[in-house]
Amino acid sequence: MLVELREATHTGFNSEHPLFGRVTSIADRLNVDFALIHKERKKANEVDRMVLVGDVKDRVAILVDDMADTCGTICHAADKLLSAGATRVYAILTHGIFSGPAISRINNACFEAVVVTNTIPQEDKMKHCSKIQVIDISMILAEAIRRTHNGESVSYLFSHVPL
Repeated sequence: MLVELREATHTGFNSEHPLFGRVTSIADRLNVDFALIHKERKKANEVDRMVLVGDVKDRVAILVDDMADTCGTICHAADKLLSAGATRVYAILTHGIFSGPAISRINNACFEAVVVTNTIPQEDKMKHCSKIQVIDISMILAEAIRRTHNGESVSYLFSHVPL
């Protein structure tokens, strides 16, 4: 089951966030269920409240988010998923910033793995945290640049990933 971490705005759910459409699209294409965790912040790097919407009982939960800095939010979300009955929890992040207590938090969290792209070098972090796994996205970035330069469709890459 894919689980999106959705940021609340001052007016409520942010259903316009681009990640929402991508996660639901991925869930549809993989034929898996979808849940979300609605998070409200008091200030940066401090979540005030989280609400799980969806049933994760007896399922593997895959948290999807655009980035993680100190990892307090994703670790709190992982705990919430386990307490709601998820059997295992993974995280998939576009950008793993991993500052301050992030590595310690990941090491102490219930994650099976935290998968990030190589938009930020992770070699040093991986030495201190065996849960971090990195996906190389250099080929897809190169193809996106080539397509942009040649006036070709970049959206083509959403369904045709170069290997």
